[in-house]
Amino acid sequence: MTTALIAIAMFCGLIFVHELGHFLAAKAVGVPVIEFSIGMGTPIVQRKKGETEYSLRLFPIGGYCKMEGEDEESENERAFNRQPAWARILIIISGSFMNVVAAIVILAVVHTQAGAYTNVLGTVTESFPAYEAGLLAGDEIIAVNGESVREWVDIVNAITNTKEDRIPLTVLRDGIEQTLYSGVLINEEGRRVIGITPEVSHSLLLGTRDAFRSTAALLSEMGHFLVRLVSGGASASDVAGPIGIVSIIGQQAKYGWLSVLYLAAMISLNLAVVNMLPLPALDGGRLLFIVIRSLGGGRISDESEALIHTIGMVFLMGLMVFMLFKDAFQFLL
Repeated sequence: MTTALIAIAMFCGLIFVHELGHFLAAKAVGVPVIEFSIGMGTPIVQRKKGETEYSLRLFPIGGYCKMEGEDEESENERAFNRQPAWARILIIISGSFMNVVAAIVILAVVHTQAGAYTNVLGTVTESFPAYEAGLLAGDEIIAVNGESVREWVDIVNAITNTKEDRIPLTVLRDGIEQTLYSGVLINEEGRRVIGITPEVSHSLLLGTRDAFRSTAALLSEMGHFLVRLVSGGASASDVAGPIGIVSIIGQQAKYGWLSVLYLAAMISLNLAVVNMLPLPALDGGRLLFIVIRSLGGGRISDESEALIHTIGMVFLMGLMVFMLFKDAFQFLL
């Protein structure tokens, strides 16, 4: 039950962020928003403010930001279909943009709480080469083998890759720079070590830096997966649907709230990427139509585009049903 509640809160929150992106962009360029809804089905709560009706609906499986002229022709000069291409593109990409921003914020919290390695030594293990060389906890390593190091991973790589028996380490101690020479040991894993561990910082600045790096790495990984999926290098069994995601949430919850937040960031990025795929009914499909219609002189009518998106929505709902059955057999049976 707890897992289901976490999943519902996660889905609703990330969908809200996505639709909020469309909503804010639409309001910014003056497009009338008819309804801003979280969830689908029967309305639970509805309230109208200005020209927009805000609603919370029964089933937490989606949401929408309905704009005038989005799926039909409108003579209103402020309608979506009457806006210049740049304004429509801005509105469309803002949903995925907000999901990326949400992922960065979530990951910044995760990395800040978990901590980031610094170049300052937290411990120097007795009887290891670094201790015998005179290194102390609190020393900041600024160079290895005469090469500047900016991050802890640079230090690890430099020690791992060196072939020398003694490694010169330049450190800052009480503001004074000095060079110490450490021997090297080979551990059980075959790695070269000297017996040092880093000090962990819970700086928001470092956490935000790592959040941007993690976001870029995850987006790159998702892009590579999509390429493998299209080329046949990955299969449908590698893709999780709603039931699969809930199952994964339950597994991650066992490892603590940071793992759940990390998963939420991944799902947010997945929403951003999937929504920008050039398929009818998705944001990427709408973006594609803007480009096609701009280049084709508007020969595709609003009604024709709306029909194609409707067909695409039916296809996506069918795909959702397929994923539900697939997940049911994979995760529940």
